[in-house]
This record gives sequence, C-alpha cells and structure tokens, in this order.
Amino acid sequence: MQILALIRSRFEHALRGWVEQPAEYAQRVSVARDTQFGDYQANIAMPLAKALGMKPQDIAKKLVERLEIQDLCQTPEIAGPGFINLKLRDDFIAAKIAELAADERLGVEPSEPRTYVIDYSAPNVAKPMHVGHIRSTVIGAALAKILGFLGHRVITDNHLGDWGTQFGMVIYGYKHFANEAAFADAPVTELSRLYRLVQQIIGYQAAMPKLAKASEQVAMATTQAESLKSQVRPDPKVAKQLKSALKELGNYQENLKELEDKVAVVDNDPRLAQIAIEHANMESRAQSETAKLHRGDPANIALWERFLPVCIAEIESVYKRLNVHFDYQLGESFYHPMLGDLVDDLIASQAAVESDGAICLFLEGYDAPMIVRKRDGAFLYATTDLATIKYRMQHFAPHAILYVVDHRQSEHFGKLFAAARAIGFDQVELHHVSFGTVLGRDGKPFKTRSGTVVGLDYLLDEAIDRAYHAVCNPDRLQKAGLAMNQEEQHQVAEVVGLGAIKYADLAHNRTSDYEFDIDKMVQLEGNTSAYIQYSYARICNIIRNSGVTVDSTNINRFSLHFAKPAERDLALQLLQFEDAIRQSVEEYYPSVLAGYLYSLAKQFSSFFDQCPVIKAESEELRNSRLALCYATGRTLEMGLSLLGISVVSRM
Repeated sequence: MQILALIRSRFEHALRGWVEQPAEYAQRVSVARDTQFGDYQANIAMPLAKALGMKPQDIAKKLVERLEIQDLCQTPEIAGPGFINLKLRDDFIAAKIAELAADERLGVEPSEPRTYVIDYSAPNVAKPMHVGHIRSTVIGAALAKILGFLGHRVITDNHLGDWGTQFGMVIYGYKHFANEAAFADAPVTELSRLYRLVQQIIGYQAAMPKLAKASEQVAMATTQAESLKSQVRPDPKVAKQLKSALKELGNYQENLKELEDKVAVVDNDPRLAQIAIEHANMESRAQSETAKLHRGDPANIALWERFLPVCIAEIESVYKRLNVHFDYQLGESFYHPMLGDLVDDLIASQAAVESDGAICLFLEGYDAPMIVRKRDGAFLYATTDLATIKYRMQHFAPHAILYVVDHRQSEHFGKLFAAARAIGFDQVELHHVSFGTVLGRDGKPFKTRSGTVVGLDYLLDEAIDRAYHAVCNPDRLQKAGLAMNQEEQHQVAEVVGLGAIKYADLAHNRTSDYEFDIDKMVQLEGNTSAYIQYSYARICNIIRNSGVTVDSTNINRFSLHFAKPAERDLALQLLQFEDAIRQSVEEYYPSVLAGYLYSLAKQFSSFFDQCPVIKAESEELRNSRLALCYATGRTLEMGLSLLGISVVSRM
C-alpha cells in the first residue's frame, strides 16, 4: 500500500501539460517531518518559480486547483513561500487499514519481477566462521527475503572459499604438525589449530625483517614531534604540523607494537620458535602446497577431499542456527576447471593480452591491469570471479548480481565490474553491497582479549545466554505475571538472542562501522529487536485477554474510529509499511525497514499508554483499538520475518 506513490501520481497528473518533467517534480512530495503541518508535504512551487516566471505561492495555488486528491486528503493548505501541506482523510485511513489487516500480504503489491543473484556470506571453509562473517550473512539473507517478498526471482549463492591459499596453509600444517587423535576426535577444531599455527608463523616471519625499519620510523617521527614541540613561539602553522606529526607518530608506534607482539608471541614460546627456525619461508611452502592442489596432486587432492566435508558441515551448523539457507553453494573449486578456457577465450577475443609474461585486461580508468593468469600459469581470484559472472549469466540470466562483501574489497569489485562490462556483460546490474566493520568497545575490529577473532558459534551462545538473563530472569517473569517452564524460557531466549545479533547489524547503516555490545543488544528498551519483539508479545497478550477473536477473516467487521491523535498516528505509521520495504531495496539498505519497525513499535507504545483497549469507553472503541493492535502485530511480525528475525507470543 504505497500511499506516498499514490499521492505523487496525483501531483504528476496535475503537473502534466503544464510543466516539463512532471514526474521529476512529483517526487518532491514527501512524508511531513512535522505532523503539525499535516501528513505529507509538497515542495514543488519554489523550484518551479524561475521556469514558470511566477511567484511560488501563485504556483502552489494553481497546482492545488489542478490537483484531484479530495478522495484521499482534506483540502490542501498552502504555507510559507509555497509549501503544500496534505492531511489524509480519516475515513480513507480507516478503509485502508481494514484492507491492509485483511490481506495476507498487508497490502504490499508485488513488483514487476526481475531475477537477482545474491552472493553473500562466502566464508573460507578451512576455518570456523567468526564475527566478521555476521554482516555479510544477515544483510544478504535480509535482502533475499525482502526481494523475494516483492515478487522477484531470487537466487542465493554462497561462494565458498574452498580452494585458495587457506587450504594450502591447512595442508602444510597437517603434513607437519597434525595431531591425528585430535583430528579424529574433533576434525574442525584441529584443522583450525593448524591454520592458526601456520598463519602465526607466517606472520612472525613476515614481521621480523620489518622491525628495524619500523623502529627507525618511530625514532624519526619522535624526533620530528619533539622538534616541533620545542619551538617557543606559538604559531598556528607549527601547531598544525605538530598535530600531523603526532598522528603520524601514533600510526608508526601502533605498527611497531603489532610487529613486536607478533614476534614476542613466537620468541617467548620455545616450541613456536623452533618451528619458525625449522620451517623457514613458510609462506612460500604453503603456497607451494596450494599450487600442487591446483595442479591435481593426488596426495593434496585426497587431503582436500577429506577436509572439505567436515569443514562444510561445521559451517552448515551455524547457518542452521541462524535459519539461513542458500539455493547454491558453488565454491572456488567449482569454477577452477573453467578458468583455462575462460582465459583462452579472452585472448582469442583480444579482450586480454600478454604483458611481461602474464595475461592481463587493461581497463579504462585503471592504471594497473587486471591479471587473469600469472607468468607462472597460476590463476587469480579475479579469474574465478569473471568465470563466476559468466556462469551465472549463462545459467540464471539475472537482471542484477549483488555482492554482499565488506568495503575493503571496493577496489577489487570496481575493477571486476569494469572487466565484466569490457568482455560483454554490460546488460546486467553488478552491485557491490558494501558494509563496514564490527568493532569492539576499543573502536578496533572486534576480537577476544587474547587478540583472536571471535567465533560465530560462541557469539550466538553468548547472545542467547545474555537474552535469557535479560528476559527470562525470575524477578522479571514474576513481575510480568508470566509462568514459563524451562522449555519455553529457552525458546524465548533463543529467539531474542539470535534476533538481537541480527537486528543490531541490520539496524545500522550498512556502510558504517558499529560497536558490538551484546548487553545493549538484548535490552527491552531502545532500538533493539527485543523491544520490537516485546511490542509484538504485548499485542498478543492484549488480544488474548480481550476475549475477542480478531483475525484476517473477521477484521472487516471492526470499524475504525480515531478518538485520540495516538490512534490516527499509529494508523498512519501502518500505512507506510510498503514504502519502507521498497526503500530498503532501492539502494539495498535493510536498515530502512529496521528503522521503520522500531518507529512503529514506539508509536504503538504511545498508543498503548494513551488509549485503553480492553477498558475502552465503549465496545465500538474497544473493537476499533483491537483492530489497530491486530494490524500492528501482523506488521511487526512480517517486518521482522523479512529481516530473518522470529517472534514469540509471550515474553
């Protein structure tokens, strides 16, 4: 139910034949920021003043005369220099709420269908999923649900990292450091240990030669800063230079500390120090194992085939907990056999050329070429990504391919999309749905106290535990008069805890970093899923206690009346549901829908405080308010489900 779009269409009709580009000017109708001026506002007259050679107020008056909107709105009002304020008719609102509540889709009309491929989550399967995977997973899943609900054909693809350098590191670690008993008992845990061990030694060996230069940089930056500090005369230019010098010093000191920490961990552990000595140049050795795997070395292929199923099973267990599903999980290994033919085709079509022994695509707007085959014959991630686009175009024929990947890959995707267009894939929308970083309270990427990345399984357990203590503690249940057995308490805690993790991510603008704080996420106040879920549970309780059956089959029997402003305000908010859904996918920001649901829950709270439902002054008013409660509950439930979040009827 797109009320805003309907009003804009009426303005477009009124402008047609009078001004050029009427549709463009009609877009200047928006929801009013201040409800004292009305429900919607049109700022059209002022931008047209110069083109029409008329005063804005005169334009507004003429526009209102041409406007056919009396079936939707009260008489429009002209304010200030030419704003047109609109207030919906109460009978129109009541009729639309009745339609919305009786409709299984809450009045949301399907769009003209397009085909979307959504590439999201995409973990490296050689190691357990961690906090860094949460954003891609929940943002991608939410976009898939919303687009699917709007009637589009959505194909979800988890492009697993199952063939790259991480497997070379695991294979090298297994060949030299494996504990067979540990692997038999808990294979993924042992493979993770091996991956971290190899990664740690590689990090140590890379840090060692950098220490001297890093120390020198700190010393020089310190001297520079001290020199600027010692200047007696206060000079704005010097102060600016000092500020810059101190910032540079801080960066150098941080870099030095990171290098020293990597070195110290190994140097202070005799076993690790011995491994670092005995396995010099471990990075190149691990890369050699990757190359052997890609060449089809029987021993490495056998290990890969042994490791892959247990790694995928571990990842699948996390997806099951998050209730996230994929249509396809085509990893890098799936595309590897296609890469040789792809490069040959690029050469034959002269899209790619040889440069210093490598095969490259030279792209307009980029100084460095995209390498698709190295001098030694090895392929790169870019080659696999081009093969993936080719495969998707051939098998799915999408109108759009969305890549839900963090912002650090922006340059890669910019070049990849340019390459795809250059080789003929220029009719498909290729969109990098980028997102920021999950931060700890220190403002740095979220890690444990020991400095390791937080595992996603642990994070989910922690969220459920915090939700249990926040929502199901005995004192709260007693005050709320809720008698719950242990099974129901654990179900509520799981729904609230998992919802908290997802919502905290989705509620933020996806391009921004955000601070991960589980305690805040599970609170029943503020912008949390728990607050919205509690609003839904409260509505269920009101309807239960009313003794009145309210559902989609009989909702039309309940006439709506607005005795207080809070009732009308809640109804208006309900009518904006479809607008919020559509705005969420215009530029792929699920935060728009999350923000709408929070606003709706707050509006319901105001309504609940001001408008008695069960104890309403009359049966007619009680039924009207019950209908509003029912419509609100269904909207909250459906909106949360589109974000991948469940609800409970008691909380």
